[in-house]
Amino acid sequence: MPLGLRNIPASAAAATASAAVTAAIVFFRRRPRSSSTSFSLRSSAIMEDRRPDSVLVLFVKSSQEDEIARSIKAKKETLKLFEESEAQGEIRVLLQSEIDSIDYPTFRAERYMDALNTNSFGRLLIWSPRLPSTHDVVSKNFCEFPVGTACITDFQYKGRGRAKNVWESPAGCLMFSFTLQMEDGRKVPLVQYIVSLAVTEAIKESCQAKGLPQIDVRIKWPNDLYLNGLKVGGILCTSTYSSNKFNVSAGVGLNLDNDKPTTSLNAAIQEITAVSHQLGREDILAAFFNNFEKLFEVFLHQGFQVLEELYCRTWLHSDQKVVIEEKQEEQVVNIAVTIKGLTSSGYLLAMDEEQRYFELHPDGNSFDFFKGLVRRKLD
Repeated sequence: MPLGLRNIPASAAAATASAAVTAAIVFFRRRPRSSSTSFSLRSSAIMEDRRPDSVLVLFVKSSQEDEIARSIKAKKETLKLFEESEAQGEIRVLLQSEIDSIDYPTFRAERYMDALNTNSFGRLLIWSPRLPSTHDVVSKNFCEFPVGTACITDFQYKGRGRAKNVWESPAGCLMFSFTLQMEDGRKVPLVQYIVSLAVTEAIKESCQAKGLPQIDVRIKWPNDLYLNGLKVGGILCTSTYSSNKFNVSAGVGLNLDNDKPTTSLNAAIQEITAVSHQLGREDILAAFFNNFEKLFEVFLHQGFQVLEELYCRTWLHSDQKVVIEEKQEEQVVNIAVTIKGLTSSGYLLAMDEEQRYFELHPDGNSFDFFKGLVRRKLD
């Protein structure tokens, strides 16, 4: 049997797998500004400052999260944002009442909280003008924050990717991470699909709410988002196991206003309509958590099969024909297969011309779906 392809019955036997979800969590609550303490934040100045200092502003949805935010501020010395090899910069933790809203225009937390309608996710929001990584904020401090916490930033200079890739995310991107917990390790690898689906549903919902034309954002398996053949976003999920639970961090990066290096959602909207209003980060972020919480509940209690039809309507690969180049002994063999969906363990389910089913793994193959080719990395 070629490496990377596992022959499986048509029923697709279940497999246990663990995965990681990168997440950032944002907390926000509308609170009157205190006249006694005011801290001015100018995002552009902070982004230009290359010192490893960070300002975290805590926003909350209700008095319950407000109490938690005050507790986090009181023990800010325990927070970890930087790698051990880096200089440990100062971490300043502020409540919304401690900042000057006039100098804080980049994220409209009140607008976000007004649109948020969840029981758990996104009700505690951490915003910063500049961070190494939103993933690091939530994953390194998983036990310091309540599950469902989210983190968002304007500028990210050490964003996390698959295979330990690191990149800069400029202003104009929607960059956030959040946390969740699960007990069934077999379901953890599928979380990235729920996150991807929630993003596409949030974009549709936000366009409809603002009277904007729909843009066809599609899922490229396993964790990319495409629009008109160009990548506009990505998902990263990571997890650790502790006390009989999987602590999952999930992260999303989405080109909202930045056209480079590909295109952005608002650029695509402007190409097809003359309206002046656009999608905002606050709109999509709130719509994401509203959708994710519902989808996640269905996923936990009924399984992914209930959502698979919706997922497959959104991805790029239904009945896509691809060719797998496999090295068998001393020769390379081409295997033509048709993608039929996902296996129970979250990998691609493919069928060959003899109606045999195969499971395709992402880390063992180099995927180029738009050319109809799946290439195995040869030694």
